[in-house]
Amino acid sequence: MAKLGSVKIHVDNENVGEGVRVTEYPVEKGEPFSDHVERTTPKLRFSAHLLGSDYSTRLNTLRNYMNKGTVVKYVGRTAASAVVITNIDRDYNAQIRNGIALTIDVQKIRITKSPWVKKKGQKPVSRGGKKKPTSKKPRPSPKVYHLTKKGDTYWDLARKYGTTVSKLRAFNKYPDRRIPIGVKLRIK
Repeated sequence: MAKLGSVKIHVDNENVGEGVRVTEYPVEKGEPFSDHVERTTPKLRFSAHLLGSDYSTRLNTLRNYMNKGTVVKYVGRTAASAVVITNIDRDYNAQIRNGIALTIDVQKIRITKSPWVKKKGQKPVSRGGKKKPTSKKPRPSPKVYHLTKKGDTYWDLARKYGTTVSKLRAFNKYPDRRIPIGVKLRIK
């Protein structure tokens, strides 16, 4: 008898697979070269039976775990505290009258935890919803001016100060091709 999440199952055989992945790169002549070896996550495959009149309910629970990616605990001959069901193969045969034979693949996962810690006195960040009305009126942004030099154009000034040419034209009375040298142009 074993347990996967909240579902009790009769396990006949467990197979634990562990391995590594080697990256290879082909070359023109000779064997490809390898530059990296990394450990893969352990995988567990077991053959099991769901027996009893409620086997279809328990099968649906296992399928929901798989489809939703629910992290569950497995306890059998081996144990794993955080696994995800990756595959369920069903086998209907005449020898099992009140149940079903299954082959289930699970994969161990590791959930990372953030090292971020909330500072004392820090206000929680709002995640949507209505904003509280503020009693303060927004301040108008301060005006910014530029003293023109030879070769200045609205296009260059717009790129330099992060504004648009149309705003520069609206703020200033000078035509595009006749901007005088040594005058103050309003930028923002």
